[in-house]
Amino acid sequence: MTCKRCRKSFAAEEARCPHCGEPKPDSTGLFQTSTVLISAGGADLVYRSVEEVPARLRTQLLKSTNGANSATILIADQRGRKEIAKAMRKLPGPAQRRLIHSILSSEASPGAARWLTPVRKWAIVAVLAAATLALVAFVFLHR
Repeated sequence: MTCKRCRKSFAAEEARCPHCGEPKPDSTGLFQTSTVLISAGGADLVYRSVEEVPARLRTQLLKSTNGANSATILIADQRGRKEIAKAMRKLPGPAQRRLIHSILSSEASPGAARWLTPVRKWAIVAVLAAATLALVAFVFLHR
């Protein structure tokens, strides 16, 4: 087979030209992959799915990803959203509600306090600065 970009020949079984990396025209399509990286016990381990993770590590993984400090990041096209919706129907009630909440949440960080607006942040900083200056003045004037 001849590459359209570099005009060099390569084997028909290859998905890309080994010389320039141009994909073979008939090899395009959708590839779905899943990777689970676990760093535990001084080792970095990579698995293709959660089911492939050993039971002891899977228990730790599930505990850490279901905690208060965990979040879900979803990036999907139209077909991906349909797949996510189908997968969500299989989840147990609390996990399904938490996932729906994370998808529909309009805040940049779901755990952020809603009362902490930019104006209130500045007010807190101003009060802390004034208290610090007052403390410094007290220490120097007390002597």
